[in-house]
Amino acid sequence: MTAIKNGNQSAFSELYERFNLRLYYYFFRMLGNDKEVANDFLQDIFLKIINKPELFKPGNKFTSWIFTVAHNMCKNEYRNREVRKIVCKDENPEQFLSNENSYEETRNKENLISELFAEIENLEEDQKAILLLKYKENFSLKEISEILELPVGTIKSRLYYARTALTKKMADKELL
Repeated sequence: MTAIKNGNQSAFSELYERFNLRLYYYFFRMLGNDKEVANDFLQDIFLKIINKPELFKPGNKFTSWIFTVAHNMCKNEYRNREVRKIVCKDENPEQFLSNENSYEETRNKENLISELFAEIENLEEDQKAILLLKYKENFSLKEISEILELPVGTIKSRLYYARTALTKKMADKELL
């Protein structure tokens, strides 16, 4: 970030390469699986980095900081929307699967992943954010606490209830 502050374009390119897919996925999942909205938010977050690199405080962990910014952007978007739930649009679970499985196993995984994503979409935004940050981005509870600006105990509680709700919904559909 110091190099970016000094106008180093290769530093920005490196940062973009490291984080664009992770941030895109986060925006995609948090904002109703809308590719265009996810791309818009991805562009906005990198414009913020270009235009205001001084917002990052040296000594802080960059990953936690950038996901805090991303989460706050999502919260602002939720406030601006009249309808907070959006039906899952384009889902392509194949992009998350290994090609080494048999056709039948792949189909079963596709169905399970599609159902799982559909159920995640039906969770509250806070639960959805915690699940994505924990299991997709592999953040620790402490890092999630910093990103969401909540106590670790609250994160643990919400994670427990999110997992419980998701497990119950999947069991009700006899998928688990």
